[in-house]
Amino acid sequence: MTSISPLFKEFQIDSLTLKNRLVVAPMTRVSATSEGIPTEIMKEHYQEYSKGGWGLIITEGTYIDESFSQGYRNQPGIANKQHIENWKKIVDAVHISNTPIFLQLIHAGGLIQENIYQKRGIAPSRTELLGKMLPHYFGEGKFPVPMEITKEQIEKTVSSFASAAKNALEAGFDGIEIHGANGYLLDQFLTVFSNHRNDEYGGDIKNRIRFHCEVLQGVLDAIKGKIPVGMRISQTKVNNFEYEWPGGEKDASFIFKKMKSVGPSYVHVSTHKGLEPVWQTRHNLAYYAKKYFEGTVIACGGLHDPKKAANLLNKQEADLAAVGKGAIANPNLPNDIHSKKDNTQFVPEMIRPFATIENTRSWRKKNL
Repeated sequence: MTSISPLFKEFQIDSLTLKNRLVVAPMTRVSATSEGIPTEIMKEHYQEYSKGGWGLIITEGTYIDESFSQGYRNQPGIANKQHIENWKKIVDAVHISNTPIFLQLIHAGGLIQENIYQKRGIAPSRTELLGKMLPHYFGEGKFPVPMEITKEQIEKTVSSFASAAKNALEAGFDGIEIHGANGYLLDQFLTVFSNHRNDEYGGDIKNRIRFHCEVLQGVLDAIKGKIPVGMRISQTKVNNFEYEWPGGEKDASFIFKKMKSVGPSYVHVSTHKGLEPVWQTRHNLAYYAKKYFEGTVIACGGLHDPKKAANLLNKQEADLAAVGKGAIANPNLPNDIHSKKDNTQFVPEMIRPFATIENTRSWRKKNL
């Protein structure tokens, strides 16, 4: 019988102490205003998690500039004073329960469903991206073919990540996570079907991981060690669920060792399939992250099951367990696990943009 006790051990990320190993994963909620200003609904949403016993909350992907980074309608930003001031209200509300909260910084790249600043996205190459827009985030049809990002725009994007990190610090966040996964701009550079460049950002994996490293270094330089900075990495994407790094473990070794050399506080590995074995091996991606990064690893994928999460930690394949859909299903999940209550199962109807917490509770009571 698997003991769930590892889930409730304290853990240290740099100088920050987490009360347990359960993390709210970043999840797109599209509940900001049309100008990206965080709302009261968002404050209720994150405050409910803070009361639920989680060791750490990571916010939804938040766009970094008033240019190309926004990807979704009503996505929050961290690019101006209004964004900062309204995020600060959320941070303060979460801190009432002594729960740390990290801001995830994102650039959509070519995966633009709606952007109030630009009509088309930028990506490593001018090529049609796979997949279709996500209807539950107000999208329909294929993604517009993006423009090829210029060297000047690459430099400006790195600067925008750094500026956004400073804004996050001003808003009072306890840490920052850079979204380098799931098919968005950084991951578009890493992915062979979206990166056809023949300069120092394209070709072999040493070049394709370069942009991740430049963004990470820019954020680290901006933050100067004041709060933790992590990087999220995945193989699978919102527009391609089956993609795997073509070099398999060899690519994983290079990617995670390269991340380690730049020096983030942690890496966060994610896959829609759950933590299944990769590359026809016996091991999942978190295992390879732990093996080659040799530092703190957050794993995400089907870990709402406490026995599965605890088993992952017991095998030392990860240090922290991030929960996405299971957290939407039950914001009180850590408290319920601790008190041995039954686990609420996720259903798609739980993704309800603009729903108030009161309406969400009524829905759960009626339907679960």
